[in-house]
Amino acid sequence: MAYNSIDESAGGPPLSADGQAATTLKTTGSRSQANRKASEWTPSSWTTKPIRQDVVYDDRQAVSKALAKLERLPPIVTPSEIIRLKRSLSDVAHGKAFLLQGGDCAELFDYCESGMIESKIKLLLQMSLILIYGAHKPVVRIARMAGQFAKPRSSPTEQHNGKTIPAFRGDNINGYDPEDRTPDPSRLVSAYFHSAATLNYIRASLGSGIADLHSPLDWELGHVKDENIKAQYERIVNSISESLRFMKTVGADSVASSLETVDLYTSHEGLLLEYEQSLTRSFETPLKDAKPTSSSQNEGGKQWYNTSAHFIWIGDRTRQVDGAHVEYFRGIANPIGIKVGPSMTAEELVSLLDIVDPHRETGKITLITRYGESKITSLLPGHIRAVQRSGHIVIWQCDPMHGNTFSTAQGIKTRHFSSILSEVSSALRIHKEEKSFLGGVHLELTGEAVTECVGGSEGLKDEDLNTNYTSYCDPRLNEKQALELAFLVAGFYRNE
Repeated sequence: MAYNSIDESAGGPPLSADGQAATTLKTTGSRSQANRKASEWTPSSWTTKPIRQDVVYDDRQAVSKALAKLERLPPIVTPSEIIRLKRSLSDVAHGKAFLLQGGDCAELFDYCESGMIESKIKLLLQMSLILIYGAHKPVVRIARMAGQFAKPRSSPTEQHNGKTIPAFRGDNINGYDPEDRTPDPSRLVSAYFHSAATLNYIRASLGSGIADLHSPLDWELGHVKDENIKAQYERIVNSISESLRFMKTVGADSVASSLETVDLYTSHEGLLLEYEQSLTRSFETPLKDAKPTSSSQNEGGKQWYNTSAHFIWIGDRTRQVDGAHVEYFRGIANPIGIKVGPSMTAEELVSLLDIVDPHRETGKITLITRYGESKITSLLPGHIRAVQRSGHIVIWQCDPMHGNTFSTAQGIKTRHFSSILSEVSSALRIHKEEKSFLGGVHLELTGEAVTECVGGSEGLKDEDLNTNYTSYCDPRLNEKQALELAFLVAGFYRNE
């Protein structure tokens, strides 16, 4: 049964030609045979390319209804917000700002509630303030929220009670309950409304003063057991608090609107191209704000924007240069990310950059490296040098999570905090040695007191994981571990 039914009696325009091409691919597995030039881009030109991590639905009519509904719904984000983010990311690419990106591994629809949303907002705000203190740079904040539902899987099926069933692919595809694993296109529409509701509450919270530095901040770090680290943390916190008190005393904070609110952008992996395509819209862009490219500009002088989020990225499993995802991403005006894993060669990396950013637009591309602590030293230098030779100006961002996942003896998936910290530390060191710089970090985290990653100053061990392990996918840093990592990154910059 459909998770969220679509009103079959609702009127409106029929499904577009782009939507029809996506429907055919997603119900028959047959790629579009549209007669177009190889260089011509449309929102559905990806349907002519081979695709990885595909989802095939049983009901063609249901897919058509879902995509037609999405095509009629308003954008979740606006081009002006996307342009503002790209401008900020240009500063990151030039070393004038730092990029903090974080949130759940995979959101659930049930996470769309005020408490969980607020806890992640507050955690990202606290982390960014710590990083500002350490790096003496503005921090650009992007949340893995309001759309991060789908996850690529190593296998499309799994074993359950001796039976082979479809793997759980995310709330926007199927249900976690073993009886609810058939891909359901109505979940795409549910994903839209949960994303819109989440972003609406984020905007309302920021507008209501949740980011106002005049409000008390909870910097309690009583969880820290190492006395030397604890003393270091307390010095940083006291310094931040003293600076805020001084500004209040001299009246400097009364006119600084930047102390009252911040920009917080949304992001997700652009995995389900039928969803992304349906929210790809054509808008006019002021020339002073953006430089159109041959692929993202259409015949009317407008540009194509993905309006499902401000920033989306290509995963390590879907980055094939001749594949559907790269084809889709090359045509949108949004800033985009590319996951760079151990299997990526330097030649492939440069080829990817040439395809998705032929005009070398500063702030357009963020390279999200995810090697693992044991491989970063041998792989990152070569990638840095290749990009430097290519002339592309990118943002280098470290994802220390995905390359450091392992399973305990009890079969529980986890990550060790020391491995996460080690990869970030190595990235900072290697970029400095290569006359480059680390522009940001990309973290899977939650504002909840979960027990999913071992280690850290809390000293979590394997036997502690079952205390509050709530992730349906990969393990996340809890709020204390995330703050600890932010403090340690801040310390690196502070000591330079």
